[in-house]
Order: sequence, then C-alpha cells, then structure tokens
Amino acid sequence: MKKYKYIFVSGGVISGLGKGITASSIGLLLKAQGFKVALVKCDPYVNIDAGTIRPQEHGEVFVTNDGIESDQDLGHYERFLNEDLTRAHYITTGQIYKEVIRKERNFEYNGEDVEVVPHVPEEMIRRFKLAGKASNADVVIIEIGGTVGEYQNILFLEANRIMKMRDKEKVIHVHVAYLPTPPSIGEMKSKPVQLSVRLLAQTGIQPDFLVARAEKPIDQQRKDRISLFCNIEKEDIFSNPYVPITYEVPLIFKEQGFDKKIMEKLKLKGKNTDLLNNWKKMVKRVKKAKKKIKIAVAGKYQTVGDYILPDSYVCVLEALRHAAWHYGYSPEIVWLNTEKIEKDKSLLKRLDKVDGIIIPQGWGSRGVEGKIMAIEYARVNNLPFLGLCFGMQMAVIEYARNVLKLKNANSEEVDPKTPYPVIHIMPKQIEYLKKKQYGGTIRLGAWPCKVKKNTELFKMYGKENISERHRHRYEFNSKYKVKFQKKGLVISGVSPDGKLVEAIELPKQKHPFFQGVQFHPEFKSRPLTPHPVFMGFIKAAIKS
Repeated sequence: MKKYKYIFVSGGVISGLGKGITASSIGLLLKAQGFKVALVKCDPYVNIDAGTIRPQEHGEVFVTNDGIESDQDLGHYERFLNEDLTRAHYITTGQIYKEVIRKERNFEYNGEDVEVVPHVPEEMIRRFKLAGKASNADVVIIEIGGTVGEYQNILFLEANRIMKMRDKEKVIHVHVAYLPTPPSIGEMKSKPVQLSVRLLAQTGIQPDFLVARAEKPIDQQRKDRISLFCNIEKEDIFSNPYVPITYEVPLIFKEQGFDKKIMEKLKLKGKNTDLLNNWKKMVKRVKKAKKKIKIAVAGKYQTVGDYILPDSYVCVLEALRHAAWHYGYSPEIVWLNTEKIEKDKSLLKRLDKVDGIIIPQGWGSRGVEGKIMAIEYARVNNLPFLGLCFGMQMAVIEYARNVLKLKNANSEEVDPKTPYPVIHIMPKQIEYLKKKQYGGTIRLGAWPCKVKKNTELFKMYGKENISERHRHRYEFNSKYKVKFQKKGLVISGVSPDGKLVEAIELPKQKHPFFQGVQFHPEFKSRPLTPHPVFMGFIKAAIKS
C-alpha cells in the first residue's frame, strides 16, 4: 500500500472553532502545490453515521454521492477541494467499534484478547490508509472532532500518537485553539491556549503547529508567551482571525507561509499551480459584492433556545452565497420559524420585504402547516420560491389543497390517515419502518434524473440527464400526477424509468420562479462553480 504523509488537526478550548475550515484550507493550499489530498473527518460519536442525529445537536447532515450521511465538515472539504468525497472519508467511533467486534467474532484476531488499545486505534489507522487509497492521495489530512480533553476522542488521538511515534517524518499535528478577548478586559488572553496544548501533551502529542483563532490577528507578545509555555517555535504559530468570508482563510494562511512550513516538516516539494489564482479571483469578486438581496429561509431547525444557529442549513446558505456572489450580490438571510407562523399568521407579512424564499429539508409534522402557509403566500404573491426535498413535498401539498381543492391533502409522514396522500412512503421503506431500521435505509446518495425539455428546470441545467444527491423516505404519489398536470403543475424531472417524480414547477407565465426538487442541489454547489438551480433562483430573486 502507498505510504502517505499525514496531517492531524485537533481543536481545544471550545467546539465550533473552525477545525473543518482549517483542515479544508490546508488541503486547498497543498492541492495548489500539486499534491493529491484526502480529507477525513473523525466523529467521536458511537453513532454509525450522522443520519439519526438531530440537526440542532450536530448541524446539517451532509450526503456524499455514495450515500453516507456525514458531518457537515465533509461539505466544507468538498467545497474547498472542489472534489467529491466518499464514505471512506468519514469515520465514527461507532464504525470502528462495529468493525473491531465483527473481526473478533470472525476470529480475525487469531485468539488474542481484543483490547481497546491497541486494537481500536489500529483499526482507525487502517481506515486512514483506506481514505488515502480512495483519493490516491499524497497527503491525508485527518480532522479529529470535538475538543482536546474530552473522553470521546481520546482513541483517535491515541491513533495519532502511535502513528507519530512510528514515523515522525510522515506525521505532523496542527492544533487549533481559541484566544478570547473578554470585553471587560479588552486584551487577548493566551491562558486557554496554554491549557489546551498541555491537555494535548498529556495524550503524548506535541503539536507541530498552532493555529490561533481569535477576533483579531495574534500579536507578537501573545506569540512569545504561547511559544514559551507551549513549547512551539514562534514561526510555527499562525493567525486565523475572524473573517466574514471563510473562503479567505486559505489566502490568510498562504500570506503567512503556512503551506511552505508544512511542506518543510513533511519533506515535500511542491510546484505552484494556477488553482490559487482562481481562488483569489473568486474571493476578490466576493468582496466586491456590495449589493444586498434578501432571502427568507423558512425552517424549524435553526432555533436553539434564544439563539439562531445556521449550521442546520449550512449547505443551503453556502449555495445561496455562491450563486448570489456570481451575480455581484451578497445574500441577507431572513429567518422564519414555521412553528411560530402557525401561531401567528401575521409573521408572513415579513415576506413582503424579501426577494425570494426557500423551504429547506425537514422531517416530521412539527412546523409543517407553517411551511405550507409560507408556500401559499409565495405562490399567490409571485415571490420566487425554491423547495428543497421536504420543501418540494410541502409545495405539492399546498397546491393539492388550494388549487386541486383536495381538502386535508397531506403527506403520510405527517398524517397517515389523510384522505389524499399526495406524498406517500416509498414501498421499500414500509418494511424498514416496521423493523425499526432507521439508520442508512432511506433513499441516499446520487441518483440520475431526466429533465423534461422546454421546462424552466431544463433551461437552468441546459441538459436532459442530470445526477443529484437524495436523502428522503417519502415521495410524490404518482397516482395524482395527471390531476396535478391538468391544474397547471409541471412535472419537470423524473427518474429514468419515469416512476419517481424528482422535480415540479410552475411555468413562467404563471409564476416568475416556483421550483420544487426532491433532491439536494445544495450538496453539489461550490464557490468556483455555483449550482444551476440556485443560480436560477437568485436570478429570479434579483428581478423580483
């Protein structure tokens, strides 16, 4: 098997520091130097994948072409590298334990007593190598989820320690830590970083580099203290200050020579490509996008207590940004809580001041009626509308109730006894639910779709055959297809065999932009190549 170079990325002090953006940025810089890169996310959860975790708990679930339900950081990896990743690039503690136990039951340890160490870390190491093989990589970058000092990720750090012990020249460690600036003090404090690095040292790992996350660039005095107390050379400490555009981070690292220092430690010789030039042009274009466009996102996962946490819809927001930036606009997101709309319909008046509305993914009955009300408002008032997955299903229900006059039409997911199940469960899913087989059983990954010619969807894609990623258990009930078509709804996309409805729309003479797609175009949008569906939506919103 090919021998890879490895870069581990860990975080300290608090979660949500931007380890994923740091890992992605390093990956882009190395790719720009001509290296093939594999990016891997290690989630410390005992879950097999992220599919059964609440969005408020874990953020948006990102789905790859081959159907793994993964952490949202894989979305960052794909957007920065502009490459499709696979299930080989997502590892959970649950996957590791499941495989170790399988091997033990199959006598693959030849009668040894199977221990947490070394057998669990060794399985992790095997998976790291498989990820490298899947990408034919020169460098494998491994992000360890969680924060240093937690019990959950200690075995991933142990795998890191073992690998570094075996070959120091092939393994380096990047630690990302936070320097707060308390308002009452007004000074950047380095003590949390010192404690974080000491906790990491207790696992047997001395970081090669430290990435200092803070509101502002780290000054020399802070660098001096961190260097002294954390046993890290000053030139190996890099600033990662807050910037409104995360795609600028690789350029910030590049200016500090981070990529050269990494190559020096790993004994790599790079060759500059034009990749970073294209990235710089994109960032420059983004910074010039001063015109604002207001887009409403009507969902139910963004609110946690008194806070709005956009991570539940991060890919949707990024896809909006990619498309808006292309046209020289900067999107301003207006959050609508669909549960609150159900209690106070007057909240819909907020839609008078936006240029378009998106109904994103979702599950279950909570907030459904609020979504349907928002869609009716958009349809009647000619407000550009885009429904994604569950959002497309809600658009079908709204049209059934208010145009086809099918009273109490609904999805079987929301109301199993509805007289008009215009959205129903996929046949194979019935057995899965009876057996309570929830994880990894829904329609997942990339599936082909045939786009109907002369539709608005066809104009956006410019081709008949497309492939998009899915994540759903329910679908459009084709028994009602003719009734919908007679009342003006266009079936614009179907599966190649014609059995599954993949997209619906209203013709332009009826509505400026009314699109619903059963798939998730947001998963495939990249900053250098915005997705055509979001491009079409933003273009319509600009004109509204």
